[in-house]
Amino acid sequence: MNKKSIRRRVGKKESKQTFDKYFYYRKAVQSTEGDIDFLNKTYKELKGKKARTLREDFCAAGALSVEWVKKDSKNTAYGLDLDPEPMEYGKSHYIAKLSPSQQKRVHLLEKNVLEQGLPKVDLSIAMNFSYFCFKSRAVMKAYFENVYKSLNKDGLFICDIFGGSQCYDAIVDKTKHKGFTYYWDQTNFDPVTNEALFYIHFKIGSKKYEKVFTYDWRLWSISELREIMGDVGFKKTHIYWEGTTRNGTGDGVFTRTEKGEACLSWIAYIVAEK
Repeated sequence: MNKKSIRRRVGKKESKQTFDKYFYYRKAVQSTEGDIDFLNKTYKELKGKKARTLREDFCAAGALSVEWVKKDSKNTAYGLDLDPEPMEYGKSHYIAKLSPSQQKRVHLLEKNVLEQGLPKVDLSIAMNFSYFCFKSRAVMKAYFENVYKSLNKDGLFICDIFGGSQCYDAIVDKTKHKGFTYYWDQTNFDPVTNEALFYIHFKIGSKKYEKVFTYDWRLWSISELREIMGDVGFKKTHIYWEGTTRNGTGDGVFTRTEKGEACLSWIAYIVAEK
């Protein structure tokens, strides 16, 4: 499964001789402009004004944080992650290309999202299903509590989620892009624990790079997560469901709804209001 079917862009041809995993990850998986447009539109829809401060939990290289400060001169972003390697990549490859004033408004911090004292923001996000690393209800609740406490009065928490009957199978989904092929590999699913192991592979020319990224996750349901959000104090939660094209693939348009569709694979956003 791809991260999302929304508005992917293929960047310029990679000029480096060495394999740059973050370069190919961003080309295959991320759609930063589309994500930021959705975040802005949703916040304005629900709160009637613009969000100015964003916290990107599990930020990796901080691509969304960078896009956020580029979008508006009044915006500030904080990116949190435990792994310094992708953050250093983001600083040298993304933040370094910003103007001096933009650089002052984006902050990548090596910090655990379960720790106290998270930056206070209007909008907190957990994208690319990163929070699936939390496998117990107690830990997920602790994370949501921390998010709730760190939001401003009119704050929103937005996370993406995927599911569908195909998620219970061992599958390899292959997507061809200009200059490379992207593989989303689900190796197993345990119905007792709802845990599954995923890999991302890339093939460039005749060379395949195996297990470039590994994800050891629990697959959560929308209903489970909404219940936990309610338990920690969020007053409302909304579901934005992706529509489908004529051939049954995702169309990149997310609409608020209270009724989903039983299908092989689906992607949605959960939006929680403080």
